[in-house]
Amino acid sequence: MGVKLLVCGVVLLGLTGCYAQSDDCGIAPLNNKIVGGEDAPAGAWPWQASLHRSGSHFCGGSLINDQWVLTAAHCFESTSTDGLIVYLGRENQQLFNLNEQSRTVSQVINHPDYDDTPNNNDVSLLQLSSPVEFTNYIRPVCLAASGSVFEAGTTTWVTGWGTIRSGVSLPFPQTLQEVSVPVVSNSKCSEAYTGIITSNMICAGLDEGGKDSCQGDSGGPMVSKNSSRWVQAGVVSFGRGCAEPNFPGVYARVSEYQSWINSQITSNQPGFVAFQGNGSTSGSTCLLLSLVPVFLSLFLLSW
Repeated sequence: MGVKLLVCGVVLLGLTGCYAQSDDCGIAPLNNKIVGGEDAPAGAWPWQASLHRSGSHFCGGSLINDQWVLTAAHCFESTSTDGLIVYLGRENQQLFNLNEQSRTVSQVINHPDYDDTPNNNDVSLLQLSSPVEFTNYIRPVCLAASGSVFEAGTTTWVTGWGTIRSGVSLPFPQTLQEVSVPVVSNSKCSEAYTGIITSNMICAGLDEGGKDSCQGDSGGPMVSKNSSRWVQAGVVSFGRGCAEPNFPGVYARVSEYQSWINSQITSNQPGFVAFQGNGSTSGSTCLLLSLVPVFLSLFLLSW
């Protein structure tokens, strides 16, 4: 298809785009995903993190630069780092993972306005004890920038090692799972959840149910793709059961947290990308490019 070059309508000052390593953000060399499946091929989602405490997986997360992971605040009633290990490049939970790297965590930073009653502001940052090396199996995801739009129907992918339905564990060898679900409008989602849906949330699922994130997937990424880059739209947060009809999964809306994330990660900042999802299977992105301090321009590549 033809390539269009459009100039963004605004100039944003003080933003860094896909940080110094912009070529890495949102690129998954081993993922040629077109239709859905169940087991995710090795390396398909190279930003996927598995969070372990005391030897057991309890939540997911996403690598957003070489030393930080984005996850859900509800995964951390305590911000203690004791016994906390992050695995990256992991394919399954019960067999040897050749492409894996692991790190302990130096700090857990929950969003200061996290409210566990409606799970509002359900985001957390983990700083790894040391940087990881990027490979085809370990790479950062791009994050949806402030103002990004994910209209109803926009295709998203959710990944994790959670239960396959309520109370049913993922069977041996517990291979990373993937599922594709469309975005549901906040107004429709709010009808299902009787008004507790806020602008800090984004919903996705099927009216008939059957596809969803579930227990153990919390904190993991919900991503959408333009022609070349994967952009994280949401963080797995909550839902009524798993994959129930007319109750989509609810995710923390990543685009609402650009300022907060950048305030916590002051160097080598993650790659934020302005995403426009029009309800089709993909969207367009506007990479925020960091140039000399006196001159900053934005360009939108859309396919």
